[in-house]
Amino acid sequence: MAVPSPDRRSAPIPFEEIGRLPLPGTAEPVGFAFGAEDRVLVYRYSPEGGLDRRLFALYLDHLATGPAEVPVGGAPVDEGTLSLDEQLRRERAREVGVGITSATWAERADALLVPLHDGLHVLRGLAGGPGAVSEEVVLGGEDGEIVAPSLSPNGERIAFVRDGDLYVVDARAGATPTRLTRTAEDGLTNGVAEFVAQEEMDRSDGLWWSPDSAFLAYCEVDERHIPVYRIVHQGSDEVGPGAQEDHRYPFAGKDNAKVRLGIVPVAGGETVWMRTGDPDAYLARVHWLRGGRIAAEIESRDQTRLDLVSFDPGTGEGELVHSERCEPWINLHRDFRELASGEFVWSSERTGFRHLELRSSGGSLVRVLTSGDWQVDALEGVDERDGVVYFTATLDGATERHLYGVPLDGGDVRRVTRDAGTHRVKVSGDGRVFVDRHGALGVPPTVRLRALDARDEDGPGSSLAVLHDRRDPRIDALGLEAPELLTIPADDGTELFGLYYRPSPAPETSAGPPPLVVQVYGGPHAQLVVNDWGPTVYLRAQALRRLGVAVLVVDNRGSARRGLGFEALLHLRMGEIEVRDQVAAVRWAAAAGLADPARVGVYGWSYGGYMALRCLGRAPDVFGVAVAGAPVTHQDGYDTHYTERYLGTPQANPEGYRSSSVFSCVETMRGDLLLVHGLIDENVHFRHTARLVNRLIAAKKPYQLLCFPSERHLPRRPEDRAYLEEHVVGFLVSRLTGPANASRAT
Repeated sequence: MAVPSPDRRSAPIPFEEIGRLPLPGTAEPVGFAFGAEDRVLVYRYSPEGGLDRRLFALYLDHLATGPAEVPVGGAPVDEGTLSLDEQLRRERAREVGVGITSATWAERADALLVPLHDGLHVLRGLAGGPGAVSEEVVLGGEDGEIVAPSLSPNGERIAFVRDGDLYVVDARAGATPTRLTRTAEDGLTNGVAEFVAQEEMDRSDGLWWSPDSAFLAYCEVDERHIPVYRIVHQGSDEVGPGAQEDHRYPFAGKDNAKVRLGIVPVAGGETVWMRTGDPDAYLARVHWLRGGRIAAEIESRDQTRLDLVSFDPGTGEGELVHSERCEPWINLHRDFRELASGEFVWSSERTGFRHLELRSSGGSLVRVLTSGDWQVDALEGVDERDGVVYFTATLDGATERHLYGVPLDGGDVRRVTRDAGTHRVKVSGDGRVFVDRHGALGVPPTVRLRALDARDEDGPGSSLAVLHDRRDPRIDALGLEAPELLTIPADDGTELFGLYYRPSPAPETSAGPPPLVVQVYGGPHAQLVVNDWGPTVYLRAQALRRLGVAVLVVDNRGSARRGLGFEALLHLRMGEIEVRDQVAAVRWAAAAGLADPARVGVYGWSYGGYMALRCLGRAPDVFGVAVAGAPVTHQDGYDTHYTERYLGTPQANPEGYRSSSVFSCVETMRGDLLLVHGLIDENVHFRHTARLVNRLIAAKKPYQLLCFPSERHLPRRPEDRAYLEEHVVGFLVSRLTGPANASRAT
């Protein structure tokens, strides 16, 4: 690794660099997909290191030739050409890439679907190599908006949604689409996942092809009974319908969308509705089974029960296969995998840690495959030929992520990935090879194709091809240094993991310990402290350390990948155990001489923004400065699926909602506060910040407000991101070190 010169290590980082996407070293390949009988791997990549991605393929029969770009004609996706529906889909998927943003295989054919601005591009013959590829454009962009296009398993048809109804079209140029549903109206759609499914349940799909390509399963989403929540584009030069959005947002304790699962013949005909039972339950997952039946994972509204139900597509009658019950809540997963025998792999957290098990076709437990005080992150693949289940997990530590294998017949777990750090993988359908994206603290990501077959001459994990090993020149130009990985005790001795960004250059001994800023998220389903590249490019932390401010990041109790017991300590009362752990971390850092306890600030976004406010209100003797971005200020203003999982409903737990809100601690707030929010945020509405401002005014509490009229939950425009960083960094530095030092940031 090249060593940056001392001036680069201490020079201020320009705000344009902090706000520039992609962050240094993060322009890596994405969207890995094996197809054409696992003979071709495709992915999206910008070799120049930008956001404009192109399509690449690796031919597994000819690995020596390496990856090759697959030319695709037509108009690539551009932020300025997107419809509102597509903007919202990208926001919920946290997608920032442009160019080619999707490439999906037909499950049983050598055909690839690439949706672009000018139409649906279908590529065939990829298994024959670059010279054998043919391309057709189905339904040009002038034919009207196409939502959620999906290629049939045999590669012959494409299903899609237009104006809320479901259509199917032959996958060839000039084909005329057939309309399968005719029920759409304002508030009722077919084939598109509802808001909470996309935002909270990791289900972006709303339609599913049958394996024989003859039927389509789809969800009907009825939100007509949910009141409209209007968002006005206050920064727009226009007025009227073009400068406003109407959302049917399911607030905690209020009505959800009514979701039905139906099956319709591709040739046309009546829909058969599956009898899924409780209309207030969530449709979490849908799986077509090998024998022609269809299975659905149905989660109870209180999220303590997850039923796997098998349905007869012809009658809609269902049969309960397995019912998973867990307190205090069920964490949804993607670990269902049906085997040729009819048995299926499943995962459960009933021991307090997620582990894999094998169940019979009728749902009875055959055997537990993994166990221990560590958790399975995800089922990654099954090699039925050799009888091996592959998964990623925390077996080697909660700040690491590795790929492991375990025999289907039971036995010892073996680790496949070798290098310390974080491995994100994609296993081929036949279980022979896997894509390995690896990164660590101070180690930028690399991507390789590796062997899984135990009979490979170099053993499992050996490298077969390099997909990405480009060192971003911005890393050395900015002189980025990795933070230090720490272990910190909570007030009851619980081991917490943290990262420490030491000021560079270090302050003189006579100056005493440096001021400290805590970077926090703190909520469930998230982890900041990882042995991965990401923390090295927390550029706001890197900027602060250059200005003499130390930064501390700690994953408190309630955060992810430490087991259900660790996460569930915030059940029914949020913002307490999390704040206690952040306070304990600050006091530990001060006792260790790493921080000046009289000069401590905190910043965070979303749940982290909520945490910054709770720290300022619940621990004003510890935190004197806070920056809260897009904060949830009262949980009654957030959505059903997320909020009710942790707090129940406002009707059943009014005291928990009251005490968990930021409003409950406004009176005790002291110090300096900066609030930041996008005015068209459709996830955490600006209403959260506005409601808080009313209470700050009533309590005569000072605050500053930074608004972005044209931004949603996460700022996207480069000029907005640079402006944000300039003001946040300047605010923190001036309050903690004085205005003179803050001027260095500019």
